[in-house]
Amino acid sequence: MLPAKFEILLALLCLALIEAQVVISNGARVNVNLPRAVEPIVVVHGGAGDIPDSRDNGKHRGTKLAVRLGYKKMLAGGNAIDAVEEAVRSMELDENFNAGYGSVLNIDGVVAMDASIMSGGNLNAGCVTLVEDILHPITLARRVMENTNHTFLGGDGAMKFAKAQGIPILTPKGQLATQSAKDALEAFKRDRDMGISTVNAKTETGHNPVDKLYGEPGTVGAVAIDQFGNIAAATSTGGMTGKMVGRIGDSPLIGSGTYADNNSGGVSTTGHGETIMRYNVAQKIVQRIEFLGETAEVATRAVLEAMTDRLMQTAGAITIDAGGNVGFYWTSEKMAWAYQKGDEVHFGIKHGEDYVEPA
Repeated sequence: MLPAKFEILLALLCLALIEAQVVISNGARVNVNLPRAVEPIVVVHGGAGDIPDSRDNGKHRGTKLAVRLGYKKMLAGGNAIDAVEEAVRSMELDENFNAGYGSVLNIDGVVAMDASIMSGGNLNAGCVTLVEDILHPITLARRVMENTNHTFLGGDGAMKFAKAQGIPILTPKGQLATQSAKDALEAFKRDRDMGISTVNAKTETGHNPVDKLYGEPGTVGAVAIDQFGNIAAATSTGGMTGKMVGRIGDSPLIGSGTYADNNSGGVSTTGHGETIMRYNVAQKIVQRIEFLGETAEVATRAVLEAMTDRLMQTAGAITIDAGGNVGFYWTSEKMAWAYQKGDEVHFGIKHGEDYVEPA
């Protein structure tokens, strides 16, 4: 029989092993309950809303390219954070999306962008808002996460930090404003001046018949799980056409637009920002996975349908749960999405679509 003190130490050691939830791998904390060989996945969205059919092909091309680049980054030695940043950066370069180059304009004709990124291993996150003349707000958000003691920077402070970090700030100002974004703002102002209500006008419209689309419905986001079970999520947007100066949407808010936790899952949302904020969509999806044991697909559908039923606005989301299951759903007419798993790329934009092509 072991001495009492050794029995106590052995019991404590066993308890620690049973209750341990994470280990350190590749610089991140990972869930020890996951299989040691997790198949990497990258999933992206390119915005949800009443997207014109003429925009479908551009969104297909952009989302497929984004997942391929994110997946390639992860397989080349990167982790889930590297993958989601790379995927979002790709879409920030593409004017088919409302992020980076292609962002819509506020009422003063200025591109003011939001972004957030989160690591599911240690729950670290970086968020930025009211960012101007920076092509990749998602990279600035990652710098906030990794190089400051803070989680969220906005406005002048975010711009000063970007300069200190050596992130390029475009000069002259205004180079991110595309002609289509300028045209959308003119249409918004013209309707407003004619007495047509723009109260419910938004970039990513709902199913309310008074809603009107101004500009590109294309907030972008990415979620990834790497071979160690690390989950990360990222979201980037230009917001909504004609928004008030200083308006902040859901995309940079942890729990609304972005969330990641290795023990449950990762989410990036898109849609009517004010509604997503009020309903805390990303966190609700993750909670259903964690506490109800639902898969990514079931939890995502349940939360979005409940939000739309209660608040009469639409949204979409992409999700990966800790088991490596992919979920995506939207209550709007369309949502551009794609994911890569192994040597296949899946993509679609309308309900019921699931096209597949070799990676």
